[in-house]
Amino acid sequence: MWTMSRKIRHIAGFSLLGLLLTLNACKTIAPSYDYQELAKAALKLGVDIDMEDNHRLYIEASKWMQTPHQLGGNNKNGVDCSGFTQHIYRKVYKKKIPRSSQEQYRKAHKVSKGKLKEGDLVFFSASRSRKQISHVGIYLKNNLFVHTSSSQGVIISNLSEKYYRRNWVSGGRY
Repeated sequence: MWTMSRKIRHIAGFSLLGLLLTLNACKTIAPSYDYQELAKAALKLGVDIDMEDNHRLYIEASKWMQTPHQLGGNNKNGVDCSGFTQHIYRKVYKKKIPRSSQEQYRKAHKVSKGKLKEGDLVFFSASRSRKQISHVGIYLKNNLFVHTSSSQGVIISNLSEKYYRRNWVSGGRY
């Protein structure tokens, strides 16, 4: 059974696909992207992808959706949060970042929640002292971020969810 939200995303995805195919046919867009792949990514992520968004980020993240969590993992058979962020940064941004979430946090330029930009890392701590980073994800937009959940694998979550509000530490930029 389809929920209203799922129907809207489905319709929005087809609308996006139609728009992208039309614009591609007219050659009005300079970059050469696989617009079908971009439309699939939008549907898979449940996110509207705009022309000014980093299409490589959304396409690469969508390829990892539902990949199971595996502590110490760094491939599509299983990945942990810092392995996922490290892979995305290497693939999308051609940047090498540290392997552990703690080191990613330590070396990143700190960013407040209100100043987050697409591609920034988002850091969380389950400890009361907030000194030990226990989780990291990648900010997309509109309060959404992609990360590896220990129970659900690679998913999209919202920073306004209670758990993430309570455990927020900082954003980080490389």
